[in-house]
Amino acid sequence: MDTVSFTRMDQGTAEDYALIARLEEKHKQANDLADSVLGLLRSMKGPTFGFRVDRYEHSLQTATRALKDEADEDMVVAALLHDIGDVYAPDNHSEFAAAVLRPYVSEEAYWVVKHHGLFQGYYFYHHIGRDRDAREQFRGHPHFQACVNFCERWDQRAFDPDYDTLPLETFEPTVRRVFARTPPFAD
Repeated sequence: MDTVSFTRMDQGTAEDYALIARLEEKHKQANDLADSVLGLLRSMKGPTFGFRVDRYEHSLQTATRALKDEADEDMVVAALLHDIGDVYAPDNHSEFAAAVLRPYVSEEAYWVVKHHGLFQGYYFYHHIGRDRDAREQFRGHPHFQACVNFCERWDQRAFDPDYDTLPLETFEPTVRRVFARTPPFAD
């Protein structure tokens, strides 16, 4: 079995880290990363938390709307995966999803996903004692209008159990292409 020699990172060798890099690259090339991300999406099936559709269906509806609006593939993938943090990071789900997407999508798609939660607040914050115009702090940002459009056209409308939603299989090839990209940077 391919494993490193160390039990502490400061004891690793160049060969150990070369092995890790090879195995990570193999993981990415096998599209395991896309499978993992799609698994996060599938994990949102189930409870509706009071909405008329579950988060999985909501995500598919959002992506369907983006695709029908002829959004580019980065934005379609962003629409599909924008809420994957709901299960694992409900208090900062936007940041969670954006962090997953960041190395693979455009700066615009990343920014929109990172801020969509706050921008979505425009539609309901005033009902829960919060400032519905909280998004205004970002007015003037180059991606402000893209985020407004994302929420208005796709996200806030995607809770309709009767909507003609496309199945996940429609989006899988695009997700696989996006997550097969070589990131321009690595953390």
